[in-house]
Amino acid sequence: MSLSQDEILRYSRHLIMPEVGVEGQQKLKAGRVLLIGTGGLGSPAALYLAAAGVGTLGLVDFDNVDFSNLQRQIIHGTKSVGKPKVDSARERLVEINPNVKLTTYNERLTKNNVMRILKDYDIVLDGTDNFQTRYLVNDACVFTKKPFVYGSIFRFDGQATVFYPGKGPCYRCLFAEPPPPGMVPSCAEGGVLGILPGVIGVIQATEVVKLLLGKGDLLIGRLLLYDALKMNFREVKFRRNPKCPVCGDNPTLKELIDYDAFCGVSRGQEDKNNEAKMGLPEISAKELKAKMDREEKFVLIDVREPNEFEINKIPGAKLIPLGTLPERVSELDSADEIVIHCHFGGRSAKACELLQKIGYKKVKNLAGGIDAWSQDVDPSVPRY
Repeated sequence: MSLSQDEILRYSRHLIMPEVGVEGQQKLKAGRVLLIGTGGLGSPAALYLAAAGVGTLGLVDFDNVDFSNLQRQIIHGTKSVGKPKVDSARERLVEINPNVKLTTYNERLTKNNVMRILKDYDIVLDGTDNFQTRYLVNDACVFTKKPFVYGSIFRFDGQATVFYPGKGPCYRCLFAEPPPPGMVPSCAEGGVLGILPGVIGVIQATEVVKLLLGKGDLLIGRLLLYDALKMNFREVKFRRNPKCPVCGDNPTLKELIDYDAFCGVSRGQEDKNNEAKMGLPEISAKELKAKMDREEKFVLIDVREPNEFEINKIPGAKLIPLGTLPERVSELDSADEIVIHCHFGGRSAKACELLQKIGYKKVKNLAGGIDAWSQDVDPSVPRY
């Protein structure tokens, strides 16, 4: 695959490196990389892979650009708010390098479409933030023998590694079982330093380039851990598990499964059914406002963190962070009707369960949390 005069000039700083040269740049041009997610990790990875001259990039994302994305998802700009992320990313990448072939998939990655999408690519870079997709991507990559470049971020901490079927362990070797649902907070719940995904995403992009060039020591069997507060990198080595159900000596998992069920996550109407089974009555933001207007007697508890409480609050709410609830439960009267809320409704559901288990009967969870209050009741309450 020859290089044009424009490409020779564009990639000249690569071409004069003996580790890359013309042959290496041709390998990059022939490379086909699928990026799953165009958010925090996918943004810097896509920008640098396009600039480096990787010939074909696939972009998978089903979300739209939101103002809250702009603090870290640097491929998107203010004018892109409301647009599908894949369209916003495409526009930016074309500006960076019009020579790159871009294919977008404005759809959620599932077991029903993953094989169709993966088949046209050599390497998969995962920039998602949920366990269902990570296990799905891992299994699909093992079955198709494609390298899987992994990264994850939370608050000030990030990690990255490379899972390469036949040459090292897979994601299931490192994380045999997913954590219980809700055990690991999302970035929307716990926050993330805006610069952090830039560091991890660039590390992922670097590993992709090394894979395409066939150069350097890859992060196979090495989990790279980054602590931004301490500005510290360290490594944890891990091996292939001979008993791994997907890449072990005698694999028991030979086809894709229901990854939502595997990770204990349900969607849509199933969520409501599960809440009913757990005995977690809900109240909507509009219903809560109506109760306030009728001056009904109830206690409103906010189980977010103090720093979140400083951002916004519902009038009359008492702050009791979820982590302190067990030791402060004596502040609540079991005879009162109690409405609990958090940011989106996940932490408050846990608080409701906790109170129910110790005998509180009149407990309700605010569906959608304070975010629903901002959208449905009082737009002057800032969203975050």
